[in-house]
Amino acid sequence: MALLDWISPESGLRVEGEGVSLRPPRAADYQEWRELRTVSRPFLQPWEPIWPADDLSRAAFRRRLLAYARDREAGAAYPFFVFRNTDDALTGGITLSNIRRGVAQMGSIGYWCGRPFLRQGLTLAAVRALRDFAFRTLGLHRLEAACIPENVPSRDLLAKAGFAEEGFAPAYLKINGAWHDHVLFGLISPLSGPEGPDEGVSV
Repeated sequence: MALLDWISPESGLRVEGEGVSLRPPRAADYQEWRELRTVSRPFLQPWEPIWPADDLSRAAFRRRLLAYARDREAGAAYPFFVFRNTDDALTGGITLSNIRRGVAQMGSIGYWCGRPFLRQGLTLAAVRALRDFAFRTLGLHRLEAACIPENVPSRDLLAKAGFAEEGFAPAYLKINGAWHDHVLFGLISPLSGPEGPDEGVSV
């Protein structure tokens, strides 16, 4: 079976972490996602791009799912929702994106956590689970992440997940309507030897 077939939403893909499960978003997740994003908006907005006027509409969510499917089919990105195992509550989202194969074999991690679930270790568990998925299942060699310098909780989270600060990028991303500096993080796969991990390796 091809790797892309195995990781399609219909295959029931789940990535298990410590106290959390990751799976691709589904149409049935819309209402819970909308409620979580609505209650979390004042907290999330300073760290995200400006939300479109219809961002929380069902039509916009449907467009998200279509974009996710295209990226997944192309092997360019793997978006997941994060669920708490104790009650299957949606707690946030995490994405492995900007995947580059060839000589690079790397990707970028981005994530968000709903305000009701802050400071519970759930996002850290999700980052660790996605890290292992990227290295062990997809066979990537390197992961990257970035955050605004003032976002101390995110910087601490990445450090706990094994990422190292590697640099500083002025005006790196447009966040909440303005170009912001970012701290850059990187992590090399422990499976990488002199030739790097084999693509699609599963251990």
